[in-house]
Amino acid sequence: MSQPPVAHSILRLADLAGPKASDLVTLDYEDRFLRRKMLLGTGGTRFLVDLPETVSLNHGDCFVLDDGSLIQVCAASETLCAIRGKDLVRLAWHIGNRHTPCQIETTRLLIRQDKVMADMLSRLGAELSIVTEPFMPEGGAYGLGRTHGHDHSHVHVTPKHAEAHEHDLRHDQQHAQQHDHPEHQHRQGHVGSSGRGPDDA
Repeated sequence: MSQPPVAHSILRLADLAGPKASDLVTLDYEDRFLRRKMLLGTGGTRFLVDLPETVSLNHGDCFVLDDGSLIQVCAASETLCAIRGKDLVRLAWHIGNRHTPCQIETTRLLIRQDKVMADMLSRLGAELSIVTEPFMPEGGAYGLGRTHGHDHSHVHVTPKHAEAHEHDLRHDQQHAQQHDHPEHQHRQGHVGSSGRGPDDA
């Protein structure tokens, strides 16, 4: 039995030129984060991905097989939560503050289903709906995408996880209320153990 072709490198969509891909492979958001895995293209091409390091792939990127042929990545449709509201910037800030992958569009935001996040966003006035479509969130600030050291694509909803989100939400609301009062002022300087500041007599 012959060995399957191997992909040791990838080609980003922005760098794609020349010959077209010989096959497509459909992967969801989780599966587009990989280093070594056996994959099967929609046209029947079975190949091994064996990359030097784990990478995050985007829709349109290609695996380069050892014979020079290309297998293009197609983002699979998956169940997502669509977020709409009067202040999308504020909602996006709360999502980003919890390091949740988010696809940002002009009139809506998309995240993967998460009951805790959905509850928080509803309390913030967001309009939520369930959709099924490819998920292509924003990459890292420097175009690096996901990494093992700081990847939040796995959202585990546990009692402690829910409690943490609830604490964050209460803190955000209390902080906002404090800044709504004109008499709220921050004293400058550090208060010593005596209770007096450095400028007190």
